[in-house]
Amino acid sequence: MAYEVTKDLETGNTLIDSEHRQLFQAINNLLDACSQGKGRAQIQSTIQFLNSYVGKHFSDEERLQVESKYPDYPAHKRFHEGYKQKMAQVTNELAANGVNISSVGKVNEAAGILVTHIRTEDKRLAQHVKSAK
Repeated sequence: MAYEVTKDLETGNTLIDSEHRQLFQAINNLLDACSQGKGRAQIQSTIQFLNSYVGKHFSDEERLQVESKYPDYPAHKRFHEGYKQKMAQVTNELAANGVNISSVGKVNEAAGILVTHIRTEDKRLAQHVKSAK
C-alpha cells in the first residue's frame, strides 16, 4: 500500500503539505524496497532520513503554531514528542532486526498514525494558521 497526500489529507499549507509528501515518499521507498527484497540495503538511509525529517517537520509545524498563537500547541507538541519516540523505536528495531513481517508492520502502523494525525490535527492547525494571517 502506497502512502500519498490525497485531497482529504491536504492541509492547504504549502510547507506542511510538501513536507508530508516527502515523509510519505521515504516510507514508500522503504516499503517498495522491502517488497522487492532490497529492504536491507535501503533501511539505514531511510531510517536516518525519517528520524531527521520527522524532527525537522515537527519543528516547522511547531514554529507555525507559536507564530500563529495556536491554542492547541501543548497537545500538538506532546503528540510530536510521542511520535518521535515511536519512530525511534521502529527504526531501532529495523536497524537491530532487519526487515521482517513485524518490522514492516510497524512501519505501516507508524505511517497510519501519521495519516490520522494529518487528517485531523494538521488540517486544524493549517486552518488556524490561515485564519490568523
